[in-house]
Amino acid sequence: MNITGIMIAVALLAGCGLIISILLSIAAGRFAVTVNKKEEDVLAALPGNNCGGCGYPGCSGLAAAIASGKADVASCPVGGKPVADRIAAIMGVDASQFVRKTAFVKCKGTCESAGEMYDYTGPKDCKSAAVAPGKGPKACDYGCLGYGSCRNVCDGDAISIVDGIAVIDPEECKGCGKCVNICPMGVIELVPYEANVRVACSNRDRGPDTMKVCGTGCIGCGICAKTCEFGAVTVEGNLAVIDYDKCTRCGACAAKCPKKIITV
Repeated sequence: MNITGIMIAVALLAGCGLIISILLSIAAGRFAVTVNKKEEDVLAALPGNNCGGCGYPGCSGLAAAIASGKADVASCPVGGKPVADRIAAIMGVDASQFVRKTAFVKCKGTCESAGEMYDYTGPKDCKSAAVAPGKGPKACDYGCLGYGSCRNVCDGDAISIVDGIAVIDPEECKGCGKCVNICPMGVIELVPYEANVRVACSNRDRGPDTMKVCGTGCIGCGICAKTCEFGAVTVEGNLAVIDYDKCTRCGACAAKCPKKIITV
């Protein structure tokens, strides 16, 4: 090959390279993703657990929602107030309304107080037991099954199984909500950490029917509602319900509860 042929080949390669570079530059500009600096900063401030307790698909989803104004700066239950304060500073807003939450098991149906309909021999997992006849062996159709599905998904040591029911340590609980989502019986809810007055029952049957299956169930008598001076307690579907926005945590309802299922 003579020098002319070599120069032509080099020129062709250089021209192709130049054309490809131009096309790539055009494509990069057209398909470029606009970076939201606030979104990046919020994501960096989040703990990175990706637990879904905020209701969004991971921390990146929450960061995008906060940056676009669709979610509150205090939406991360795991990060708590320190994270809420950092995000508030990034967004230029106030995080003073942050409310710490903890999971609570609405059941006191221990092995002693709650009856069983049969001996369950299936997988020792609440989700498996809940699809067995009668929603599991426990006579109460609303109670904690006690096989620990909630404990298995807890990232910390906040949940233990004591005497047949799940017990949550509010000091260890991060309020991520994983246990709430996994419980097939729906007996776990997130409540304000400061709300120390809680109803430990989920049974909505009439009082006599409740007593047949659990010695500590709510009988819907309404004494708690009559006792409360602030209108914080009502009876809905034969079950006592506390409005935490109205509750002053005086404990009067718990003191009068004949079944002692309102705990303080």
